Amino acid sequence: MDRDILTDGQWGRIEPHCLGKRTDPGRSGKDNRLFVEAVLWIARTGSPWRDLPERFGNWSTAFRRFRDWREADVFKRIFDALSDEPDLEYAMVDATIIKVHRHGQGAKGGPQSQAIGRSKGGMTTKILALTDALGNLVRFHLMPGHRFDTVGVPPLIDGIAFDGLIANKAFDSNAIIADLDERGAAVIISQHPRRIGARKIDAAIYTWRHLIENFFCRLKEFKRIATRACKTDRSFEAMIYLAAALINSR
Repeated sequence: MDRDILTDGQWGRIEPHCLGKRTDPGRSGKDNRLFVEAVLWIARTGSPWRDLPERFGNWSTAFRRFRDWREADVFKRIFDALSDEPDLEYAMVDATIIKVHRHGQGAKGGPQSQAIGRSKGGMTTKILALTDALGNLVRFHLMPGHRFDTVGVPPLIDGIAFDGLIANKAFDSNAIIADLDERGAAVIISQHPRRIGARKIDAAIYTWRHLIENFFCRLKEFKRIATRACKTDRSFEAMIYLAAALINSR
């Protein structure tokens, strides 16, 4: 079976959340499963929409459909449908830098309004992710590549309960640690060498951090995500949600 083809089990969980079902008012979609597989092909290969193979239908129709589903948050619902209840005994946070292709630049409002910024690697976007104790994505946030990782943490963990947070020294922030202390959550964050009165952390639990790094490695197997070609945050988020849905359902 081709790796961009959904299993029957995955499709059974996705189908109720698609637009254009026979039970929906208005025009029905010709083949929702084929369309989702078309988006997966784009995500896997990183190809422009114009290069979509004929077996998936007209590329322009597929792109307009993708845009409609994006605006209706269908890909977020697909992610939720394929993600099991997270194991939040411990949560992990980390960030990765994504190079922005020239095709991903030029959106209305300029790069600053689309989480694109100039860093040492050129024009980049940062994906800040929160995973559960098993390394499955729970939530993510896009930021310009030059922004500090710690800036996006408060909204990322807002409203989520966990027993402890695992992170590297880039997240060794007084504000973050104060928030964790107030929650009563364990601090498993590598301490910066310059920190006065550094805390001891559980070294064995800290090694679990490789699971979130593994998640980013699997996410970047999707070339449309490894190099951002989407002009808008909404489109890039949709690609991430769909790719993460498959990763979480493995």
